[in-house]
Amino acid sequence: MFSFLKPNPLKRKRQKYDALLESAMLAQRRGDIMTYSMLSADADELWKEIEQLESQQK
Repeated sequence: MFSFLKPNPLKRKRQKYDALLESAMLAQRRGDIMTYSMLSADADELWKEIEQLESQQK
C-alpha cells in the first residue's frame, strides 16, 4: 500500500553516480586530470553495480 515510502537503493545509486560524473567533469575543467580519472573510475564501478541491480529486478 505504501510502497512509495520504501527507500529505493537503485535511485540512490543513480543520484550518487550523477554526482560523481558531475564532480569528475568539474575536476577535468579545472585541469586536475588525476582527480578526474579517479572519480571516473569510481563512477564506472558504481555503474556496474547499477546494471547488476537492474538485471536482478527484471
